Amino acid sequence: MGGGCIFHFFIVCLVYLFTPVTAAVKKYQFDVKVKNVSRLCHAKPIVTINGMFPGPTVYVREGGRLLINVTNHKQYNISIYWHGLKQYRKGWADVPAYLTQCPIQTGHSYIYDIDVTGQRGTLWWHAHILWLRATVYGAIVILPKKGTPYPFPQPDFECNLVLGEWWNNDVEEVEKQGNKLKLPPKISDAHTINGKPGPLFPCSKKYTYAIEVDQGKTYLLRIVNAALNDELFFAIANHTITVVEINAVYTKPFSTDAILIK
Repeated sequence: MGGGCIFHFFIVCLVYLFTPVTAAVKKYQFDVKVKNVSRLCHAKPIVTINGMFPGPTVYVREGGRLLINVTNHKQYNISIYWHGLKQYRKGWADVPAYLTQCPIQTGHSYIYDIDVTGQRGTLWWHAHILWLRATVYGAIVILPKKGTPYPFPQPDFECNLVLGEWWNNDVEEVEKQGNKLKLPPKISDAHTINGKPGPLFPCSKKYTYAIEVDQGKTYLLRIVNAALNDELFFAIANHTITVVEINAVYTKPFSTDAILIK
């Protein structure tokens, strides 16, 4: 994105339901399984959804309904948290495991039934037990109702950017070691965009996540901060970005050189 070209960007950033009977239903199957993944010249088994890191993006329209069947094939108990989705009268499926929801045990399944009302934009989902959130996460995209345009100029393209972290060591061992020493856990070995570290990290130059853009086009970037413990800044060199939505709520558009995503 050099050469003095000018691009226009709309930014959708994540700072962290009574549905009509005719609501469209989107069904997803989430299989919790272990997969060997290599980053920074290190390979290790990680917990994933459907073998993907990050996990699949969940798409739904405002006023729709989600049925997400989570089947646990691994040795850890798990629960999934739908971060920011308002779940009226369904609080038992909206918190960490062992509070109001029992975790999904190995070999068992649970169907999350979520009505999406009064929200549109970008949120995210993640594991909500132990440190499994380090690898079990993904974006939620709530589109406007059919026939309803965005309250800002229609972008030419849309792209999801999920910011995360990578540890070379097993994340559960990292957490245990920190608790044992009564110190903050070891910081991550790299930050990632859609699961890929930057080009300056070892064994990463050929595998960095990149977007090809055209001069004069407008890009709607749906940005999620899925890092465990870090607040992250996001900017595009030599460009101004325009924020149009935060936490699945449209905001009065404003321009800035950088954004902080908690």
